[in-house]
Amino acid sequence: ALDAKAQGYKVYAVMDASGDPSELASITSLARFAQGGVIPTSTNAVLSETHRTWNRPEAAELAKLYALVAPNYQAVAESYQ
Repeated sequence: ALDAKAQGYKVYAVMDASGDPSELASITSLARFAQGGVIPTSTNAVLSETHRTWNRPEAAELAKLYALVAPNYQAVAESYQ
C-alpha cells in the first residue's frame, strides 16, 4: 500500500481484511498507512460503496456477499422478506 501510494496511486487499505497476527500489528499498520497517506477503510464500507443502490440487476447477489460480512444485515433482509 505504501509503495503504491509512493508511486502516485490513490490507495485504500481494507483494514479488517488484512489478516494481521495481532491487535498491535493492526494498530501499527493503521498508523503507518495514515501517516503515509493511505486511506483506511473496512470491508463493510467497500461493499456499501460498490453496491451504492438496490436498484440494479445484481443487487440480490451483492446482498449475499454483504450478508457474509454483516450477519446482522442478513437478519434485517430476512425480516424484510
